[in-house]
Amino acid sequence: MANADAVFIGRSVKPEELLLRFGNRHGLITGATGTGKTVTLQIMAEGFSKAGVPVFAADVKGDLSGIAAAGGPNDAIIARAKQVGMDDFGFEAFPTIFWDLYGEQGHPVRTTITEMGPLLLSRLMSLTEAQEGALNIAFRIADQEGMALLDMKDLRAMLSDLAGRASELRTDFGNIAPATIGAIQRRLLVLDEQGADNFFGEPALSISDLMRTTPDGRGYISILAADKLMQAPALYSTFLLSLMSELFEQLPEVGDPDKPRLVFFFDEAHLLFDEAPPALLQKVEQVVRLIRSKGVGIYFITQNPLDIPDTVLAQLGNRVQHALRAYTPREQKAVKAAASTFRQNPQIDTETAIMQLGTGEALTSMLEDKGVPSMVQKTLIRPPSSRLGPITPDERRALITKSPVYGIYEQAVDRESAYEILTKRAQEKADAAAAAAAEVAAAKQQRQVSSSGASRTLETITDRIVRNVASQVGTQIGRALMRGILGSLTGGRR
Repeated sequence: MANADAVFIGRSVKPEELLLRFGNRHGLITGATGTGKTVTLQIMAEGFSKAGVPVFAADVKGDLSGIAAAGGPNDAIIARAKQVGMDDFGFEAFPTIFWDLYGEQGHPVRTTITEMGPLLLSRLMSLTEAQEGALNIAFRIADQEGMALLDMKDLRAMLSDLAGRASELRTDFGNIAPATIGAIQRRLLVLDEQGADNFFGEPALSISDLMRTTPDGRGYISILAADKLMQAPALYSTFLLSLMSELFEQLPEVGDPDKPRLVFFFDEAHLLFDEAPPALLQKVEQVVRLIRSKGVGIYFITQNPLDIPDTVLAQLGNRVQHALRAYTPREQKAVKAAASTFRQNPQIDTETAIMQLGTGEALTSMLEDKGVPSMVQKTLIRPPSSRLGPITPDERRALITKSPVYGIYEQAVDRESAYEILTKRAQEKADAAAAAAAEVAAAKQQRQVSSSGASRTLETITDRIVRNVASQVGTQIGRALMRGILGSLTGGRR
């Protein structure tokens, strides 16, 4: 029953499949906690990998790592496979590369300050408009003067240099207040506490390493360990957005390919949009709208469609809705909103169905021929072939050392960039100032020596005159005294 041109999702009144040629039209997986969203992500990733499509996904709970190991004999899973018509079902592992911003549970993931850009950095640090303006100036000056901003110390050095040159730059860029620079520097300290210092630097993650396939044609599944990263939600969402932006900027246009070049799963997607400024939302909308022409499919995973802005939600054609609960008026509103996003089926009361779905069940609507969403169907989701639940630390370490990128990212590189250039420049200024001061001191000393020499010459002449006069006077006085003394003596003789 396997369709080589589709990813099998499950069975309703018919097989529910995600057609590969519409895989870059994006998608949405929603549902309350514990209703099966991670399993749906897992079976989609398996399907794309089998079709030769590389996958990137964040593992926010650690459960998704099991995709790297074959599932074990499980009567319930085998029964579910038969129930959905998978006569050829078997357990298997999938090629996996593990990544980790902290370098603990996977290959280190880094990006540069320059690649992140001022807009995303401003969002990451929750900067005010004035602070964002100062950060933009720092980037502009770095670009103009050919200084790479690679890591945190580069940015700190650039900001300090900006503060020192504020009066010089005022004409071109306006006032740069020391308090503004100080506030940004303090925000950088907060980022340090979240581990961002490990994240910014080189070697930066290469997009090509996320788009690898195995010799037998399967796509590698890149898993980002995000359980610890979720403690810094702003860093998590900003990193994933920066990665989306890099894909958008680097990949060439391919139109509508037979299958995606890469599928990107964005779990806990609400973190991307919470309190996001309008400029950032506009950028996200632009990336989502245009990245499909680069052959990239983006799939958001969150609890409710209301977590996604309407402008983005409208572009998500492949949808899987797991159960939602409606005990409060707000939750009831959310259920109605979720039901309204589907193409209605006269055989199903969508709103009621959403609240009655069991674990492993979902409402699905996939793009059909000509890219039109299918009518919503109540679907039994297929079981995964890989392991349900996490792999062991030993299994993870073994997979990391056998990874095709092992040894590429493990050692950080610190090449010459803004920090080194500005430090060298400051040292040269200090040396020049010291040399100038030494020259001034030498000149002053020379003047003092010359003045002292003239003074000593004058003193020598004066001394000689004084000594001659004193000698003559002294001789006369000496004689008089002798005479007086002797004269009295001699005078006594007379």
